[in-house]
Amino acid sequence: MISDSHMHTRIFSTDGRQTPEELIESAKKLGISNVSITEHYDMDYPHKDESFIFDLDKYKETFPKWQEYSLNIGGPKLLMGIEIGWQPHLNERIKETASYLPFDSVILSNHIYHGDDIYYSKDCALMPRQMRNREYIGTLARMCREIDDFDIAAHYDYINRYIEDPQSSVFYDDCPEEFDDFFDALISKDKALEINTSSINKQIKKGSPYIMPDPRIIKRYIDMGGKLFTIGSDAHDADKIGQHFDKTVEYLKSLGVKEIYYYEGRKPVSDPEFSRS
Repeated sequence: MISDSHMHTRIFSTDGRQTPEELIESAKKLGISNVSITEHYDMDYPHKDESFIFDLDKYKETFPKWQEYSLNIGGPKLLMGIEIGWQPHLNERIKETASYLPFDSVILSNHIYHGDDIYYSKDCALMPRQMRNREYIGTLARMCREIDDFDIAAHYDYINRYIEDPQSSVFYDDCPEEFDDFFDALISKDKALEINTSSINKQIKKGSPYIMPDPRIIKRYIDMGGKLFTIGSDAHDADKIGQHFDKTVEYLKSLGVKEIYYYEGRKPVSDPEFSRS
């Protein structure tokens, strides 16, 4: 199975629920060759009862033990990543964090909307869909313009993940200028666009007719010159690893995607499993 470039454990991610051993064993059963563990690192997280940062030195010390465990049981290659949460005032601290350890991949994401994590936000559901999408995609464009030291822009559709309306999704036509600005920032810096299958899973659970990413989003990114795609399950539980990967690969191929990448040593590597799928 194709590489999974986005997942979390309960050891370093506050909301993670799987142990590294459970993660490794699940990926092995699925036949995934490469797994990127990308623990949450959200500085100045607004909900004070939760902390989404961890000891980076401890992470560096611990990760080789996970790699050794996976090697010993014939599991996947483990790649050390991080998912850094963006806020406008954090640019310098994000730069320092991204360069602190020899990460294989740095994912940049935006979880905060009007001062709250979107998971908790009441504002999101009250706003008209087009306005909500326009504001969020515009924020991602700004994020990618202001930060250079990252590899992958995560879950552009996170703004829709906890909207209960099954008719809701993130559509290119809601905010074409913002999407073009976002894509231009990614392409000009050779950064990857993530297709996050946790978002797909949420749409399925809602009974939405819009399960897969809007095809106009994928095609526009390609038309503008975008080539770098990653796929991540965003798994916090072992049973979510690799979820919906087969149908996602088939869908992306139908839209003209030629390659899927994973990152090693901060460099994109074309995944040979994509062409075999």
